[in-house]
Amino acid sequence: MYVKDLTIHTLIIEKSEFITYLNHVESEDEYKEFLSAIRKKHHDASHVCSAFICGNIKRSSDDGEPSGTAGAPILNVLEKNNLDKTCALVVRYFGGIKLGAGGLIRAYSSSVSEALKEAVIIEEAIYPKYALTLPYDLANRINHYLTNNTSNLYTEYSENVYFEFGLDNENKIKTIMEYTKGIKPVNIGTIKVEKIVK
Repeated sequence: MYVKDLTIHTLIIEKSEFITYLNHVESEDEYKEFLSAIRKKHHDASHVCSAFICGNIKRSSDDGEPSGTAGAPILNVLEKNNLDKTCALVVRYFGGIKLGAGGLIRAYSSSVSEALKEAVIIEEAIYPKYALTLPYDLANRINHYLTNNTSNLYTEYSENVYFEFGLDNENKIKTIMEYTKGIKPVNIGTIKVEKIVK
């Protein structure tokens, strides 16, 4: 699972401003590029603490905060939420009040947790992929069903109507065959589908 789009959330704790950036990244290089861009944007910040998880690769940085008070708590929140291909950066503008080690751990954890409440989370699934070629009268009958019950629907109109789609449930083939008067979709492989979890 990973965050769909860039999510930004700001939290004020004891006059310090914590700005969290959650982003989907496919590699450590993408994470480093994103971190570099945020550092430039917030060049005047006290700290830009971060964590990243992609498959077996996990990284975290306290960026000058006391050891273990920022990067590890940020990474911990990502792990607890079963996220992958995701990075979290927390920009801190110091407000003059020291939080102590426990306070910092809570602040960085809360910042990421609150940002995740606003994020759209995606899960990838592999579905069987089907093709179906129908005359126009049957295609018109089934079009609405396919639109609402399949994934990544592709339609091409020529002499007949050609459909390609992913199916999350093999039982839907029976329903499709009822609409098509017995014409069965042909399995042509698999398709990667993104599903919104929350």
